[in-house]
Amino acid sequence: MESGKLAFLGLGVMGFPMAGHLARAGHSVVVYNRTPAKAAQWVEKYGGSAAPTPAAAAADATLVMMCVGNDDDVRAVALGPTGAVAAMRAGSVLVDHTTASATVAREVHAAAKARGVGFLDAPVSGGQAGAENGKLTIMVGGEADVFARAEGVLAHYARAVTLMGGPGSGQLTKMVNQICIAGLVQALSEGINFAQKAGLDAERVLDVIGKGAAQSWQMDNRGKTMVADKFDFGFAVDWMRKDLAICSAEARSNGAALPVTALVDQFYARIQAQGGRRWDTSSLIRLLRG
Repeated sequence: MESGKLAFLGLGVMGFPMAGHLARAGHSVVVYNRTPAKAAQWVEKYGGSAAPTPAAAAADATLVMMCVGNDDDVRAVALGPTGAVAAMRAGSVLVDHTTASATVAREVHAAAKARGVGFLDAPVSGGQAGAENGKLTIMVGGEADVFARAEGVLAHYARAVTLMGGPGSGQLTKMVNQICIAGLVQALSEGINFAQKAGLDAERVLDVIGKGAAQSWQMDNRGKTMVADKFDFGFAVDWMRKDLAICSAEARSNGAALPVTALVDQFYARIQAQGGRRWDTSSLIRLLRG
């Protein structure tokens, strides 16, 4: 499905550059954003056109991507009175890049399938930098034939696009991702704080242990900014708490134990109380510095 009109719904810090990669690849793209000024800004930068509603953007599109905030936003943009699904033609595909629940993914999948529309839940990892550089990791849930029709287009802003299983599997995989990140960031915070309290050069410590078994994306990309006490960028604490709430709800359903995740979520609540709602998730170290 490399030809035909594409639509992108939601132009936040992730969606704006993701849609831009599609335009730069030569696709005809129509965009929708809840704030029209943001859509106008995108059109000025990349060309294409803007539509006043998700339905207007999705009409006649072969492939529609969306990247919004939470479950309620997914329902509104996909299934609401002016939502995309009702306007999409049979045989087209809707791809949801929102990090949301597996429940809403299965709900939208069922509604889309009833209209002959394919649906993929396809949350991403890699942050704003990954979106801007076209190097996102996309974990996908849905049917194999639908995935095959969308994979080539999604590759324009991804380094990896992987089908994980049936509807909801992409969201479940993203939950695993967030659970792992929560523990990693807390451990990195404790390690850096320990190094500083011990009188070590924390940046040098990171350089050394980053060449061994402790290495991680979080260490490579957030370690030195944590040492410098800089958090005014990156993935916001508010969004991480939203994601961890989704993880906890799913764990209550499937019986998985998440003791460390629950504890780190409480730490993030304390960061919020300190005014750090929009700080990067690496701000956990602030709690250790007093």
